[in-house]
Amino acid sequence: MKIAIIPARGGSKRIPRKNIKAFHGKPMIAYSIETAIASGCFDKVLVSTDDVEIANVAKEYGAQVPFLRPADISD
Repeated sequence: MKIAIIPARGGSKRIPRKNIKAFHGKPMIAYSIETAIASGCFDKVLVSTDDVEIANVAKEYGAQVPFLRPADISD
């Protein structure tokens, strides 16, 4: 089984909340998810995040978010 893992931290220092900021009409993380799915190379596309809002957006675009990462290992 081939799995794509997309890391998406909620606490970006340079651009806060950048993973869910709109860029040309979609959240930035949507591009990574859609590209991984469209490639046909992966059986699953997972997003690893510490942020509930990012997890919800990731799921909307077809990724799986099996758990939220603990904040102490999300730097």
